[in-house]
Amino acid sequence: QVQLVESGGGTVQPGGSLRLSCAVSGFTLSYYAIAWFRQAPGKAREGVSCTSSRNLGTSYADSVKGRFTISRDNAKNTLYLQMNNQKPEDTAVYYCAADSYPGGYCTYNEGEFEYWGQGTQVTVSS
Repeated sequence: QVQLVESGGGTVQPGGSLRLSCAVSGFTLSYYAIAWFRQAPGKAREGVSCTSSRNLGTSYADSVKGRFTISRDNAKNTLYLQMNNQKPEDTAVYYCAADSYPGGYCTYNEGEFEYWGQGTQVTVSS
């Protein structure tokens, strides 16, 4: 059974940092493209960052470039999102999602992702 479980959300002041984790079970994370999405209140879900299978490449939304870093720990089968210099507009529920099939490349097309976590709330506020 495939499961993705996010953790690490919380409240942080502007300029602060958080690290989100996505623990994966049921498949080998390194074989799949996997991404972070977020959804702010009243807005559509958007892609934040993604990483291709077999570490073939990563991508970031323009709004987070230079501030967020996506990484994997294959030994722990866990995906991370390090978020630095956070801004109030980063406030959202963050989701990790895994591609439907192994060997994929980075994408923000939600239709490509069959497996989703339950989400973790990130609030940036003074």
